[in-house]
Amino acid sequence: MTTFPIKALIAASSLALMAGMTTGAHAAGFYLQEQSAKQAGNAYSGAVTAKGADALWWNPAAIAGTTTKDLTFGLSYIDPKGDVDDTGSVIVRPGQSAASVGGNASAKDPISSGTLPNGSFSMPLNDRVAIGVTVTSPFSFETNYDSNDWARYDADKTRLTTVDIQPVVAFKINEWLDLGVGLNAEYTKATLNNALPNYSALQADGAQTLEGDGWNYGYTVGAQAHLKKVTLGLSYKSAIKHELSGSLTMEGLQTPYTAYNGTTDGLKADFSTPSQLMLGVTIQATDKLALHAQAINFGWSEFDYITISGSVNQAIPEDYRDTTSVAIGGDYVINPKWTVRAGIQSDPTPTRDGHRDARVPDADRIDYALGTSYQVTPRFAIDAAFTYVDFKDSELSTTTAAFAGTAAQTPIVISGELRDASATVFSVGGHFTF
Repeated sequence: MTTFPIKALIAASSLALMAGMTTGAHAAGFYLQEQSAKQAGNAYSGAVTAKGADALWWNPAAIAGTTTKDLTFGLSYIDPKGDVDDTGSVIVRPGQSAASVGGNASAKDPISSGTLPNGSFSMPLNDRVAIGVTVTSPFSFETNYDSNDWARYDADKTRLTTVDIQPVVAFKINEWLDLGVGLNAEYTKATLNNALPNYSALQADGAQTLEGDGWNYGYTVGAQAHLKKVTLGLSYKSAIKHELSGSLTMEGLQTPYTAYNGTTDGLKADFSTPSQLMLGVTIQATDKLALHAQAINFGWSEFDYITISGSVNQAIPEDYRDTTSVAIGGDYVINPKWTVRAGIQSDPTPTRDGHRDARVPDADRIDYALGTSYQVTPRFAIDAAFTYVDFKDSELSTTTAAFAGTAAQTPIVISGELRDASATVFSVGGHFTF
Protein backbone atom coordinates (compact mmCIF):
# COMPACT_ATOMS: atom_id res chain seq x y z
CA MET A 1 0.00 0.00 0.00
CA THR A 2 3.01 2.29 -0.04
CA THR A 3 3.16 3.21 -3.71
CA PHE A 4 -0.23 4.92 -3.90
CA PRO A 5 0.60 7.34 -1.06
CA ILE A 6 3.81 8.22 -2.88
CA LYS A 7 2.00 9.04 -6.10
CA ALA A 8 -0.75 11.02 -4.42
CA LEU A 9 1.56 12.99 -2.18
CA ILE A 10 3.81 13.87 -5.10
CA ALA A 11 0.82 15.15 -7.02
CA ALA A 12 -0.54 17.12 -4.09
CA SER A 13 2.78 18.70 -3.25
CA SER A 14 3.42 19.62 -6.86
CA LEU A 15 0.03 21.24 -7.13
CA ALA A 16 0.47 23.17 -3.91
CA LEU A 17 3.69 24.59 -5.29
CA MET A 18 2.69 25.32 -8.86
CA ALA A 19 -0.18 27.71 -8.95
CA GLY A 20 0.83 29.38 -12.23
CA MET A 21 -2.17 29.96 -14.45
CA THR A 22 -4.16 27.58 -12.28
CA THR A 23 -4.29 30.15 -9.48
CA GLY A 24 -5.76 32.76 -11.71
CA ALA A 25 -2.85 34.93 -10.61
CA HIS A 26 -0.71 36.91 -12.98
CA ALA A 27 2.75 35.91 -11.81
CA ALA A 28 4.53 32.90 -13.25
CA GLY A 29 4.96 29.65 -11.40
CA PHE A 30 2.92 29.59 -8.21
CA TYR A 31 3.58 33.11 -6.94
CA LEU A 32 0.68 35.51 -6.30
CA GLN A 33 1.79 39.13 -6.46
CA GLU A 34 -1.60 40.73 -5.72
CA GLN A 35 -0.53 42.13 -2.36
CA SER A 36 -1.40 45.81 -2.89
CA ALA A 37 -4.07 47.54 -4.97
CA LYS A 38 -1.86 50.63 -5.16
CA GLN A 39 1.20 48.78 -6.46
CA ALA A 40 -0.93 46.77 -8.91
CA GLY A 41 -1.75 49.97 -10.80
CA ASN A 42 1.73 50.26 -12.33
CA ALA A 43 2.24 46.48 -12.74
CA TYR A 44 4.37 46.44 -9.55
CA SER A 45 7.10 48.34 -11.39
CA GLY A 46 7.59 50.64 -8.39
CA ALA A 47 6.95 48.24 -5.52
CA VAL A 48 10.50 47.80 -4.22
CA THR A 49 11.14 51.58 -4.25
CA ALA A 50 7.76 52.65 -2.82
CA LYS A 51 7.25 54.14 0.63
CA GLY A 52 4.48 53.09 3.00
CA ALA A 53 3.02 50.00 4.65
CA ASP A 54 1.44 48.72 1.43
CA ALA A 55 4.94 48.05 0.01
CA LEU A 56 6.19 45.96 2.98
CA TRP A 57 5.81 42.63 1.15
CA TRP A 58 8.43 43.75 -1.39
CA ASN A 59 10.75 45.81 0.80
CA PRO A 60 10.81 46.06 4.63
CA ALA A 61 12.72 49.34 4.32
CA ALA A 62 9.56 50.96 2.91
CA ILE A 63 8.45 52.29 6.32
CA ALA A 64 11.80 53.67 7.53
CA GLY A 65 11.56 57.33 8.51
CA THR A 66 7.75 57.45 8.49
CA THR A 67 6.13 59.90 10.89
CA THR A 68 2.54 58.58 11.04
CA LYS A 69 0.79 55.30 11.67
CA ASP A 70 -0.28 53.67 8.41
CA LEU A 71 -3.04 51.07 7.96
CA THR A 72 -3.65 49.60 4.50
CA PHE A 73 -6.00 46.89 3.26
CA GLY A 74 -7.02 45.48 -0.09
CA LEU A 75 -8.85 42.80 -2.01
CA SER A 76 -8.21 41.41 -5.51
CA TYR A 77 -10.76 39.52 -7.58
CA ILE A 78 -9.03 37.14 -10.01
CA ASP A 79 -10.96 35.74 -12.97
CA PRO A 80 -8.97 33.27 -15.14
CA LYS A 81 -10.08 31.92 -18.51
CA GLY A 82 -8.63 29.28 -20.79
CA ASP A 83 -9.01 25.85 -22.35
CA VAL A 84 -6.92 22.87 -21.27
CA ASP A 85 -7.25 20.46 -24.21
CA ASP A 86 -6.28 16.83 -24.74
CA THR A 87 -4.09 16.22 -27.80
CA GLY A 88 -3.61 12.47 -27.44
CA SER A 89 -3.12 11.49 -23.78
CA VAL A 90 -3.09 7.73 -23.18
CA ILE A 91 -3.30 5.28 -20.30
CA VAL A 92 -1.65 1.85 -20.27
CA ARG A 93 -3.44 -0.52 -17.91
CA PRO A 94 -1.58 -3.74 -16.91
CA GLY A 95 -1.59 -6.31 -19.68
CA GLN A 96 -3.54 -4.01 -22.01
CA SER A 97 -2.68 -1.89 -25.00
CA ALA A 98 -2.35 1.87 -24.70
CA ALA A 99 -5.73 3.55 -24.91
CA SER A 100 -7.10 7.06 -24.80
CA VAL A 101 -7.77 8.40 -21.31
CA GLY A 102 -11.26 9.22 -22.59
CA GLY A 103 -13.62 11.73 -21.09
CA ASN A 104 -14.25 15.33 -22.11
CA ALA A 105 -11.35 16.33 -24.38
CA SER A 106 -11.55 20.06 -23.63
CA ALA A 107 -11.68 21.42 -20.09
CA LYS A 108 -13.29 24.88 -20.21
CA ASP A 109 -12.14 27.38 -17.58
CA PRO A 110 -11.21 24.72 -14.99
CA ILE A 111 -9.61 27.29 -12.69
CA SER A 112 -11.94 28.86 -10.17
CA SER A 113 -12.30 32.59 -9.83
CA GLY A 114 -11.58 33.93 -6.39
CA THR A 115 -10.63 36.79 -4.12
CA LEU A 116 -7.28 37.46 -2.48
CA PRO A 117 -7.06 39.73 0.61
CA ASN A 118 -4.10 41.62 2.05
CA GLY A 119 -3.41 44.08 4.84
CA SER A 120 -0.52 45.99 6.44
CA PHE A 121 0.16 48.26 9.41
CA SER A 122 3.16 50.37 10.41
CA MET A 123 4.04 52.88 13.12
CA PRO A 124 7.14 54.91 14.02
CA LEU A 125 8.88 54.28 17.34
CA ASN A 126 10.94 57.43 16.91
CA ASP A 127 12.31 59.51 14.05
CA ARG A 128 14.71 56.69 13.06
CA VAL A 129 12.96 53.39 13.77
CA ALA A 130 9.60 52.04 12.62
CA ILE A 131 7.88 48.70 13.03
CA GLY A 132 5.17 47.07 10.97
CA VAL A 133 3.48 43.89 9.82
CA THR A 134 1.97 42.75 6.54
CA VAL A 135 -0.43 39.82 6.15
CA THR A 136 -0.73 38.30 2.69
CA SER A 137 -1.78 35.13 0.91
CA PRO A 138 0.97 34.50 -1.64
CA PHE A 139 0.07 30.91 -2.67
CA SER A 140 -3.72 30.43 -2.67
CA PHE A 141 -5.89 28.92 -5.40
CA GLU A 142 -8.66 26.51 -6.28
CA THR A 143 -9.05 24.25 -9.32
CA ASN A 144 -12.24 22.46 -10.29
CA TYR A 145 -12.01 20.10 -13.25
CA ASP A 146 -15.14 18.12 -14.09
CA SER A 147 -15.13 14.49 -12.96
CA ASN A 148 -15.24 13.37 -16.62
CA ASP A 149 -12.51 15.68 -17.94
CA TRP A 150 -9.55 14.06 -19.69
CA ALA A 151 -7.23 15.42 -16.98
CA ARG A 152 -9.06 13.68 -14.10
CA TYR A 153 -6.21 11.25 -13.30
CA ASP A 154 -3.79 14.17 -13.10
CA ALA A 155 -5.95 16.95 -11.64
CA ASP A 156 -9.48 17.09 -10.33
CA LYS A 157 -10.56 19.33 -7.42
CA THR A 158 -7.88 21.14 -5.47
CA ARG A 159 -7.76 23.86 -2.84
CA LEU A 160 -4.66 25.58 -1.44
CA THR A 161 -4.64 28.35 1.16
CA THR A 162 -1.61 30.14 2.57
CA VAL A 163 -1.29 32.95 5.08
CA ASP A 164 2.05 34.78 5.32
CA ILE A 165 2.63 36.99 8.37
CA GLN A 166 5.65 39.27 7.98
CA PRO A 167 6.60 41.46 10.99
CA VAL A 168 9.15 44.14 10.09
CA VAL A 169 11.55 46.58 11.71
CA ALA A 170 13.04 49.40 9.61
CA PHE A 171 15.82 51.91 10.27
CA LYS A 172 16.55 55.32 8.78
CA ILE A 173 20.36 55.16 8.76
CA ASN A 174 20.89 58.70 7.44
CA GLU A 175 19.20 61.21 5.15
CA TRP A 176 19.50 58.99 2.09
CA LEU A 177 19.72 55.35 3.26
CA ASP A 178 16.92 53.19 4.74
CA LEU A 179 17.24 49.55 5.82
CA GLY A 180 14.69 46.96 6.90
CA VAL A 181 14.38 43.32 7.94
CA GLY A 182 11.37 41.04 8.29
CA LEU A 183 10.47 37.51 9.38
CA ASN A 184 8.12 35.46 7.19
CA ALA A 185 5.90 33.00 9.08
CA GLU A 186 3.82 31.09 6.56
CA TYR A 187 0.95 28.69 7.15
CA THR A 188 -0.02 26.37 4.28
CA LYS A 189 -3.07 24.12 4.00
CA ALA A 190 -3.84 21.98 0.95
CA THR A 191 -6.58 19.59 -0.14
CA LEU A 192 -6.28 17.56 -3.35
CA ASN A 193 -8.71 15.17 -5.01
CA ASN A 194 -7.77 13.05 -8.05
CA ALA A 195 -9.44 10.21 -9.92
CA LEU A 196 -7.74 6.80 -9.84
CA PRO A 197 -7.95 4.28 -12.70
CA ASN A 198 -9.39 0.87 -11.95
CA TYR A 199 -8.10 -2.25 -13.72
CA SER A 200 -10.79 -2.13 -16.39
CA ALA A 201 -11.91 0.94 -18.32
CA LEU A 202 -15.46 -0.38 -17.86
CA GLN A 203 -15.18 0.10 -14.10
CA ALA A 204 -15.97 3.50 -12.60
CA ASP A 205 -12.94 5.48 -11.46
CA GLY A 206 -11.82 5.47 -7.87
CA ALA A 207 -10.70 8.61 -6.04
CA GLN A 208 -7.97 9.84 -3.75
CA THR A 209 -7.96 12.82 -1.41
CA LEU A 210 -4.90 14.20 0.32
CA GLU A 211 -4.97 16.84 3.05
CA GLY A 212 -1.97 18.46 4.72
CA ASP A 213 -0.79 21.61 6.45
CA GLY A 214 2.18 23.17 8.23
CA TRP A 215 3.96 26.32 9.45
CA ASN A 216 7.30 27.30 7.90
CA TYR A 217 9.63 30.29 8.11
CA GLY A 218 11.87 32.59 6.07
CA TYR A 219 13.10 36.18 6.07
CA THR A 220 13.17 39.37 3.99
CA VAL A 221 15.83 42.11 4.00
CA GLY A 222 15.80 45.34 2.05
CA ALA A 223 17.27 48.78 1.44
CA GLN A 224 16.29 52.02 -0.24
CA ALA A 225 18.64 54.82 -1.35
CA HIS A 226 17.05 58.24 -1.90
CA LEU A 227 19.29 60.30 -4.18
CA LYS A 228 17.64 63.62 -5.09
CA LYS A 229 15.27 62.67 -7.94
CA VAL A 230 16.26 58.99 -8.03
CA THR A 231 15.27 56.23 -5.59
CA LEU A 232 16.94 52.83 -5.72
CA GLY A 233 15.40 49.79 -4.06
CA LEU A 234 16.97 46.41 -3.33
CA SER A 235 15.51 43.51 -1.37
CA TYR A 236 15.94 39.78 -0.91
CA LYS A 237 13.22 37.35 0.14
CA SER A 238 14.60 33.99 1.21
CA ALA A 239 13.48 30.62 -0.01
CA ILE A 240 11.19 28.87 2.46
CA LYS A 241 11.54 25.15 3.05
CA HIS A 242 8.02 23.83 3.47
CA GLU A 243 6.94 20.67 5.23
CA LEU A 244 3.34 19.52 4.94
CA SER A 245 2.01 16.83 7.25
CA GLY A 246 -1.18 15.05 6.37
CA SER A 247 -3.15 12.00 5.36
CA LEU A 248 -4.30 10.27 2.19
CA THR A 249 -7.71 8.63 1.66
CA MET A 250 -8.41 6.29 -1.28
CA GLU A 251 -11.83 4.93 -2.12
CA GLY A 252 -13.84 3.38 -4.92
CA LEU A 253 -11.10 0.99 -6.02
CA GLN A 254 -12.48 -2.31 -7.26
CA THR A 255 -11.04 -5.80 -7.74
CA PRO A 256 -8.09 -6.37 -7.88
CA TYR A 257 -7.25 -3.02 -6.24
CA THR A 258 -9.60 -3.10 -3.23
CA ALA A 259 -6.69 -3.52 -0.80
CA TYR A 260 -5.62 0.06 -1.53
CA ASN A 261 -8.86 1.54 -0.17
CA GLY A 262 -8.46 3.27 3.19
CA THR A 263 -6.60 6.11 4.88
CA THR A 264 -2.84 6.48 5.39
CA ASP A 265 -1.65 8.92 8.06
CA GLY A 266 1.76 10.35 8.95
CA LEU A 267 2.87 11.41 5.45
CA LYS A 268 5.22 14.37 4.89
CA ALA A 269 6.42 16.30 1.85
CA ASP A 270 9.41 18.66 1.94
CA PHE A 271 10.04 21.27 -0.75
CA SER A 272 11.37 24.81 -1.15
CA THR A 273 9.57 27.84 -2.52
CA PRO A 274 11.80 30.22 -4.49
CA SER A 275 13.92 33.08 -3.23
CA GLN A 276 13.34 36.51 -4.77
CA LEU A 277 16.01 39.12 -5.48
CA MET A 278 14.34 42.43 -6.32
CA LEU A 279 15.95 45.54 -7.80
CA GLY A 280 14.12 48.69 -8.80
CA VAL A 281 14.57 52.34 -9.68
CA THR A 282 12.16 55.29 -9.55
CA ILE A 283 12.96 58.56 -11.33
CA GLN A 284 11.01 61.68 -10.45
CA ALA A 285 10.93 63.01 -14.00
CA THR A 286 8.81 66.05 -13.11
CA ASP A 287 6.95 67.29 -10.07
CA LYS A 288 3.96 65.23 -11.23
CA LEU A 289 5.46 62.27 -13.14
CA ALA A 290 7.37 59.35 -11.57
CA LEU A 291 8.81 56.60 -13.79
CA HIS A 292 9.54 53.09 -12.48
CA ALA A 293 11.46 50.00 -13.54
CA GLN A 294 11.79 46.79 -11.56
CA ALA A 295 13.29 43.33 -12.06
CA ILE A 296 12.78 40.25 -9.89
CA ASN A 297 15.02 37.21 -10.15
CA PHE A 298 13.16 34.14 -8.88
CA GLY A 299 15.24 31.23 -7.59
CA TRP A 300 12.82 28.68 -9.02
CA SER A 301 15.62 26.13 -9.41
CA GLU A 302 15.41 25.70 -5.63
CA PHE A 303 12.21 23.81 -6.37
CA ASP A 304 14.21 20.92 -7.75
CA TYR A 305 12.88 17.99 -5.72
CA ILE A 306 9.94 16.99 -3.56
CA THR A 307 11.21 14.77 -0.78
CA ILE A 308 8.68 12.24 0.53
CA SER A 309 8.98 10.69 3.98
CA GLY A 310 6.83 8.66 6.34
CA SER A 311 5.94 5.14 5.28
CA VAL A 312 8.23 5.65 2.25
CA ASN A 313 11.31 7.70 1.36
CA GLN A 314 11.76 9.10 -2.10
CA ALA A 315 13.01 12.25 -3.88
CA ILE A 316 10.94 13.37 -6.86
CA PRO A 317 12.62 15.65 -9.46
CA GLU A 318 10.70 18.78 -10.55
CA ASP A 319 13.37 20.55 -12.64
CA TYR A 320 12.14 24.15 -12.44
CA ARG A 321 14.37 26.87 -13.88
CA ASP A 322 15.25 30.34 -12.55
CA THR A 323 13.40 33.23 -14.17
CA THR A 324 13.47 37.03 -14.18
CA SER A 325 10.38 39.20 -14.47
CA VAL A 326 10.70 42.79 -15.70
CA ALA A 327 8.19 45.62 -15.24
CA ILE A 328 8.07 49.28 -16.26
CA GLY A 329 5.46 51.90 -15.43
CA GLY A 330 4.68 55.29 -14.05
CA ASP A 331 2.53 57.41 -11.72
CA TYR A 332 1.10 60.81 -12.67
CA VAL A 333 -0.34 63.24 -10.12
CA ILE A 334 -3.28 65.01 -11.75
CA ASN A 335 -3.98 67.10 -8.65
CA PRO A 336 -3.38 66.79 -4.89
CA LYS A 337 -6.28 64.35 -4.59
CA TRP A 338 -6.03 62.25 -7.74
CA THR A 339 -3.16 60.09 -9.06
CA VAL A 340 -3.25 57.74 -12.06
CA ARG A 341 -0.90 54.85 -12.90
CA ALA A 342 -0.03 52.42 -15.67
CA GLY A 343 2.50 49.67 -16.28
CA ILE A 344 3.46 46.52 -18.16
CA GLN A 345 5.20 43.38 -16.90
CA SER A 346 6.82 40.43 -18.68
CA ASP A 347 6.95 37.22 -16.63
CA PRO A 348 8.27 33.92 -18.06
CA THR A 349 7.17 30.53 -16.78
CA PRO A 350 9.65 28.49 -14.71
CA THR A 351 8.20 25.19 -15.99
CA ARG A 352 10.13 23.35 -18.67
CA ASP A 353 8.88 21.67 -21.83
CA GLY A 354 8.46 17.96 -21.18
CA HIS A 355 7.71 18.56 -17.48
CA ARG A 356 4.43 20.48 -17.84
CA ASP A 357 1.17 18.64 -17.13
CA ALA A 358 -2.55 19.32 -16.92
CA ARG A 359 -2.20 20.10 -13.24
CA VAL A 360 0.07 23.04 -14.01
CA PRO A 361 -0.75 24.43 -17.48
CA ASP A 362 1.64 27.34 -17.01
CA ALA A 363 2.90 29.67 -19.74
CA ASP A 364 4.83 32.87 -20.38
CA ARG A 365 2.69 35.94 -19.83
CA ILE A 366 2.48 39.71 -20.17
CA ASP A 367 0.50 41.90 -17.75
CA TYR A 368 -1.09 45.23 -18.71
CA ALA A 369 -2.15 47.37 -15.74
CA LEU A 370 -4.03 50.61 -15.05
CA GLY A 371 -4.68 52.14 -11.65
CA THR A 372 -5.62 55.18 -9.64
CA SER A 373 -5.67 56.62 -6.12
CA TYR A 374 -8.08 59.20 -4.74
CA GLN A 375 -7.48 61.10 -1.50
CA VAL A 376 -10.98 61.15 0.00
CA THR A 377 -9.90 62.98 3.17
CA PRO A 378 -6.50 64.13 4.45
CA ARG A 379 -6.23 60.79 6.30
CA PHE A 380 -7.98 58.31 3.98
CA ALA A 381 -7.34 57.35 0.35
CA ILE A 382 -8.85 54.75 -1.99
CA ASP A 383 -6.75 52.70 -4.44
CA ALA A 384 -8.02 50.73 -7.44
CA ALA A 385 -6.39 48.81 -10.31
CA PHE A 386 -7.28 46.68 -13.31
CA THR A 387 -4.89 44.14 -14.83
CA TYR A 388 -5.26 42.10 -18.01
CA VAL A 389 -2.99 39.05 -18.26
CA ASP A 390 -2.23 37.56 -21.67
CA PHE A 391 -0.86 34.00 -21.65
CA LYS A 392 0.92 32.36 -24.54
CA ASP A 393 -0.32 28.95 -25.64
CA SER A 394 1.82 26.16 -24.18
CA GLU A 395 2.23 22.44 -24.71
CA LEU A 396 1.57 19.91 -21.94
CA SER A 397 3.75 16.83 -22.03
CA THR A 398 4.75 14.51 -19.20
CA THR A 399 4.47 10.88 -18.02
CA THR A 400 3.19 9.72 -14.65
CA ALA A 401 2.14 6.34 -13.25
CA ALA A 402 -0.45 5.10 -10.80
CA PHE A 403 0.58 2.07 -8.70
CA ALA A 404 4.22 2.92 -9.51
CA GLY A 405 6.70 0.17 -8.78
CA THR A 406 4.13 -2.63 -8.53
CA ALA A 407 2.73 -5.23 -10.92
CA ALA A 408 -0.32 -2.96 -11.22
CA GLN A 409 1.72 0.02 -12.46
CA THR A 410 -0.43 2.11 -14.81
CA PRO A 411 1.46 4.69 -16.90
CA ILE A 412 -0.42 7.82 -17.95
CA VAL A 413 1.16 9.81 -20.78
CA ILE A 414 -0.10 13.40 -20.79
CA SER A 415 -0.28 15.22 -24.13
CA GLY A 416 -2.25 18.43 -24.21
CA GLU A 417 -2.24 22.17 -24.73
CA LEU A 418 -3.20 25.33 -22.89
CA ARG A 419 -5.08 27.53 -25.34
CA ASP A 420 -6.62 31.00 -25.37
CA ALA A 421 -5.71 31.68 -21.74
CA SER A 422 -6.09 35.04 -20.05
CA ALA A 423 -7.00 36.54 -16.70
CA THR A 424 -8.55 39.76 -15.49
CA VAL A 425 -7.74 41.09 -12.04
CA PHE A 426 -9.69 43.82 -10.24
CA SER A 427 -7.98 45.22 -7.15
CA VAL A 428 -9.38 47.71 -4.66
CA GLY A 429 -8.03 48.93 -1.35
CA GLY A 430 -7.56 51.84 0.95
CA HIS A 431 -5.16 53.30 3.48
CA PHE A 432 -5.51 55.35 6.63
CA THR A 433 -2.86 57.54 8.22
CA PHE A 434 -3.24 58.68 11.81
